Amino acid sequence: MNFADEVKNAVTTRAALLVIGVLGLQLLFIASYVGALHRPDPTDVPFGVVAPRQVSEQLVTRLGDLPGDPLDTRAVSDAAEARRQIQNRDIDGALIVSPTGATDTVLVASGGGTVLASSLARIAKEAEGPRQRAVRTVDVAPASPDDFDGLSSFYLVVGWCVGGYLCASILAISAGTKPANRQRAVIRTAVMALYSIAGGIGGAVIIGPILGALPGSVWALAGLGALVVFAVGMITLALEALTGIVGIGLAVLIIVVAGNPSAGGAFPLPMLPDFWRAIGPALPPGAGTWTARSIAYFNGNAVTGPLLVLSAWAVVGTALTLLLSMRHRTTDGDTRPTTTTATGGSSPA
Repeated sequence: MNFADEVKNAVTTRAALLVIGVLGLQLLFIASYVGALHRPDPTDVPFGVVAPRQVSEQLVTRLGDLPGDPLDTRAVSDAAEARRQIQNRDIDGALIVSPTGATDTVLVASGGGTVLASSLARIAKEAEGPRQRAVRTVDVAPASPDDFDGLSSFYLVVGWCVGGYLCASILAISAGTKPANRQRAVIRTAVMALYSIAGGIGGAVIIGPILGALPGSVWALAGLGALVVFAVGMITLALEALTGIVGIGLAVLIIVVAGNPSAGGAFPLPMLPDFWRAIGPALPPGAGTWTARSIAYFNGNAVTGPLLVLSAWAVVGTALTLLLSMRHRTTDGDTRPTTTTATGGSSPA
């Protein structure tokens, strides 16, 4: 046997195609993470302006026209309304202009991301400098001292996502990557649900009572965690049922390659390039990170949309898993066709 034959025996066509797929996934990983995170610039950040009537419109326009368009400005009636909109996550910060003194106030919310809060404070101070105005910073939703750079929410959700697709992968490849029948698919779905509940509670307890990294309701975080794990797990099972072992790679592509850098974890969404900012809220890591931060720092506000996103992934994944399993109707895992014998019985072909 010559060397070429040895290579063919050692590396099958299927293996070669899978290796090429892994190489493509690796390159996409690099492109996605570096593309999203190599140059974090705030762009069109929702930003309120509270100022006396005679200067309000002019100031809104001037801040909105800053080089690079860092702010998407809008007039707000008063400081209390600005705080309310920040707590509701309608805006990310606000400038409060003093009608009598020479010191203005910029409101930020480091719980939504300390990098963004610092950027807004810097932008406000630079913009007010030419007007000879001093600016003080007030954090209306401060991140926990044990939540460095506001990253704990993101890391928590990443852990839940990893658990979801790893558990689903193990359930599938332990007995073949395609569910042989509907009963097996139902069992895997039930196991995935139980695992999701355990993972959600475990993650919430670790990051809350044990480490003290995040404030907020432990049970609310646990419920979020269960939904994130189940959504990721079920879409992974569905992709595996549809494409076999390639489904694991597709799940990694959606959750890790596309989802993690666009989640608004390392840098909040307004600091990401347009593509990642657009896809982030529609993917489980982004929806989960936004919701975890809302639970921890914003009284659970503005979570309806992200929870609907996670629920949609869970429902679609479950429906596809069960529907695709109906192609295989045997209960013992033997899907070979049968032929009729001369006596009228049947036997495997």
